[in-house]
Amino acid sequence: MPKQPFTRRQFLHRGMTLLGAGVTVPSFINQTAWAMADPLDLKNTQQANGTDGKILVVVQLSGGNDGLNMVVPYGDDAYHRARPGLRKTAEDVLAIDNYIGLNRACESIEPLFKDGFATLVQGVGYPNPNRSHFRSMDIWHSAQPDNDVPRSGWLGRYFDSQCSGADPTNPNAEPTFDAATGIGIGEELPLAMQGDLVTPMTFENASDYQYGGAEEQKYFDLNDPAGKQGELEFLTRTALDAKASSDKILAALGRFEGRGDYPGGEYGAGLRSTAAMIAANLPTRVYYVSLGGFDTHANQQNNHDRLLRTFAQGVRAFWDDMRATGHDKRVLMMTFSEFGRRVAQNGSNGTDHGAAAPMFFFGPDVKPGVVGNHPSLTDLDNGDLKYNVDFRHAYSTVLGQWLETDARPIIGNYRPLPVLKV
Repeated sequence: MPKQPFTRRQFLHRGMTLLGAGVTVPSFINQTAWAMADPLDLKNTQQANGTDGKILVVVQLSGGNDGLNMVVPYGDDAYHRARPGLRKTAEDVLAIDNYIGLNRACESIEPLFKDGFATLVQGVGYPNPNRSHFRSMDIWHSAQPDNDVPRSGWLGRYFDSQCSGADPTNPNAEPTFDAATGIGIGEELPLAMQGDLVTPMTFENASDYQYGGAEEQKYFDLNDPAGKQGELEFLTRTALDAKASSDKILAALGRFEGRGDYPGGEYGAGLRSTAAMIAANLPTRVYYVSLGGFDTHANQQNNHDRLLRTFAQGVRAFWDDMRATGHDKRVLMMTFSEFGRRVAQNGSNGTDHGAAAPMFFFGPDVKPGVVGNHPSLTDLDNGDLKYNVDFRHAYSTVLGQWLETDARPIIGNYRPLPVLKV
């Protein structure tokens, strides 16, 4: 049975592997992809060029961060009663006001608050919260709580929306990329960044990123008697563009001399790589980095403080580099976790899966301060905090006011939060 023609659309959906050495054609066509597949499209991958386009950096705190011990309601007796073994006292926090304060483990980001680079949004969640890691993460990533099996993420649909002339309802439509690409740093591309027309690139360790495709002639040698020169030319152009792109990333990482004091591990390396790629003016609109380990069911105190210290050190180092390289005004950073923890500690000196939790926004264009009221610690939903802010309002802010697109087709009609200076 003859093989079906390999089209550009199929390539864009299947993607391409850009990791490791000695990659052959079967593994070259993989689920990891860079949407800049055609060198003729390279100049059009971002509406603004690499030196002046706005950039979003997403930091995911995976596992369910305990927001109550990150943004501590130290002035509330109910907090101290609910957590006799985990509570933070006034001496343990960096006071924001006489009711809440940052866990002192977050001291690295205190200067960002003092410099007006930080905004805290309190009590973020969604209706009928789900306490499963996987389901709640799907909800946050897709921004579609009513969709049991989401196929695309909110950022992926943003990427799709920037494909001019593409009709997502037409499976044979040929996309033309003219705006957005993204890079996810981690083992897998997050659902949040997956679209129907665009699949961004992902790699676990940017310092190991390299193109492993064959040389140009090997792709031309794949021609068969039936002759599919058009698609082979496309594959060859794509392969050569992949090598050129990987060379640019490796060069950016190699010449970057950051000032930031990043923590060890994948999270710190991911933020440093992100800073390097931004400083090198890569035409990428969205970067995505994760820090895991926040599922603190037992012996939480020291582990959670350590995680918060790592988180804060990485954020501070990243912004030190952004300011040093003069790119800070282009960047907005958003942090989130799939849920918070229950108000009362459990019997193992830890906390169990909860609901609402804080979000942070960092950057020179944020309105510094606190958005929203801290959720009540006595008016609870089956032991959990009741959310005050639907997370889709935060996404609407990012999409509409920062990435400058219509958020309604992507996530629905949610008003922006007073987070940015607009």
